Amino acid sequence: MGIVEKVTYIHSEYHLGLLKAKLARYRAQLLEPASKSGPAGVGFDVQKSGDARVALIGFPSVGKSTLLSKCTHTASETAAYEFTTLTAIPGVIEYQGARIQLLDLPGIVEGASQGRGRGRQVVATAKTADLILIMLDATKSEEQRRLLEIELDAVGIRLNKRKPDVVFKRRTTGGLNTTVKLTKTDEKTIRTILAGYKLHNCDVMIREDITTDEFIDVLIGTRKYIPCLYVYNKIDAISLELVDKLARTENTVVISCEMDLNLDYLIERIWESLELVKVYTKKRGARPDLSDPVCLRKGATIEDVCLGIHKSLVSNFRNGLGRSSKFSPHAQKVSLNHQLQDEDVVSIFTK
Repeated sequence: MGIVEKVTYIHSEYHLGLLKAKLARYRAQLLEPASKSGPAGVGFDVQKSGDARVALIGFPSVGKSTLLSKCTHTASETAAYEFTTLTAIPGVIEYQGARIQLLDLPGIVEGASQGRGRGRQVVATAKTADLILIMLDATKSEEQRRLLEIELDAVGIRLNKRKPDVVFKRRTTGGLNTTVKLTKTDEKTIRTILAGYKLHNCDVMIREDITTDEFIDVLIGTRKYIPCLYVYNKIDAISLELVDKLARTENTVVISCEMDLNLDYLIERIWESLELVKVYTKKRGARPDLSDPVCLRKGATIEDVCLGIHKSLVSNFRNGLGRSSKFSPHAQKVSLNHQLQDEDVVSIFTK
């Protein structure tokens, strides 16, 4: 590559980064218009309940309603034709003392992110989930998976990704600081994107090697990073070789709702992906209540336990006693910011 070609390539990279930033901004405005005038849209008014929410997403007639009925004993209309489910139907999975809300969402079609087939209501509800199950038909091509990923990505849902380690703050003064070498983008491209958003004074700290798209996601600030399991249904209708190939794919579970195959394993994988911890409460002089645990997200603290029981416990908190059934059999005095592990036993004392 000659010098002229190198200069042309560099300019095209900067131009591409600026175009990506503009496109992301326009998409965000399309999904969340600044003007609040006009009639309110009709959404899915389903109250979030239980210890976690799992959303079922897929094209019509892939077995979402059947899975809901099998796992939660909730009646959801099923039929051989498409678009049987027209609204969100909730059910509850009870597993290891936890209550996990499973939402059967209407089947989406290509172009759902632009509003086709109530697609915006479906993906908006999916944004509130702690885990997404993408339901796929094992008898069809992999194109269905790619199309669903495109639709969710277009509305700001990032599947099986973590938020980039980038600190961004608006300031009257500031600068761009990087603690790692950037190989997927460069400082000039980032400054060009910032200028495109009219951010001339800000403090940006980049602590990992990120791409241009990941930096734009940080600037937008409305992206949702949600774990996802790809669930292939109807494996009873394909060959064993294909079943084995699909089962070995990362973040994938193969099932058959019709023949009740592998449904127990699917619930186990849901539990693992949610990363919930069970905490048992104990009254003074009594045994721990092992029948009704408090289920919290990984990294939860004593304060989260108090809020899970009653919010007044935080303001009246005096101290707590924590006992780990896995590491230490002896109770230790703990504060509100003490981080809990799975199957810990806690006692809370108020003023």
